[in-house]
Formats: sequence, C-alpha cells, structure tokens
Amino acid sequence: MKSRNSDAPPAQQAWLYALRLLAARDYTVSGMAGKLIRKGFAEDDVQAVICRLEQERWLDDRRYAERFAEAAQASNRYFGQRLKLELRRRGISAEIIAELSSAGSLECDQLQQIRVVIDRRFPGFSFPEADEREKRRVLGFLQRKGFSLTTIWAVLRRTGVE
Repeated sequence: MKSRNSDAPPAQQAWLYALRLLAARDYTVSGMAGKLIRKGFAEDDVQAVICRLEQERWLDDRRYAERFAEAAQASNRYFGQRLKLELRRRGISAEIIAELSSAGSLECDQLQQIRVVIDRRFPGFSFPEADEREKRRVLGFLQRKGFSLTTIWAVLRRTGVE
C-alpha cells in the first residue's frame, strides 16, 4: 500500500515527517536534523526544512533548553554542571547555555534542592550516624546529579540532614 505523501516531493515529505515528530515532542535543531538525515532525506532538503521550522518557530533551541532545564530541575534529575552537560549533549550551543546560566534559568537554590533530593532518595539519612560507605554513596549520588562538592558538604555538615 502506498503512503499518502509518497507522491510529494522529497522536501515536502521531509517537512511532513518533521511535523509528525514535533507533534510528539520538542526537538533541538541538531536533533531534528539528525532524525531527518537518518530517515534518508537529502542534506539540502534537511537544511531547507530546518530553516523553515526555525522561521515558523517550530524549532527553537533556546525554548527547548529552558523547558528541559525546568523539567530536569523540577524532577530532581539534573542540576548545575550536569544540567549544562546534558544540554550540550542534546545539541544546545554553548552561547545559549551561557545566556541561560547568566539569566539564572539553569540555577536553583542548591542547598534546598540537595535537602529535597536526600529526603526523597535517602529517607532517614543522618550524616553523623552514617558509615563511610553510606556517606560516599550519598555524596557520589549528589555529585552525579550535578551539585558541587562544596555545596554538598555545606548541606551535609550544617543542616537538619545531619
């Protein structure tokens, strides 16, 4: 059976495919380009579609980065440097990351967030009562989330988490 848009020109097919992808979730410019290229569309068609998507505001790396950062922090998934690393991995430019960072969009109250993460992931954790293995486990977990070591120690040593 023939698809409805198999008679359409390749650029039109690429456009329709991109819109179907965007109906499901947001993409970065590089993520969308990669999807279109892997689907087998020509480089020229991909560039034309990407330009049109950007002009019509279907693709916006800044908006994607803001939404991703907000969701990552709200779900306690990524913070600080780890969040910036994840944005770069998804194709967000260093300039956009720097703009968002200076605007405070990538920052949060890390002291409060560390407390929340510890309470959720390690309920009943007490720093003074924990053995060295448990302390290293909690410390490593928080570092992998993107919190700085200085901030982690500040919370563990002087808050109610102790």
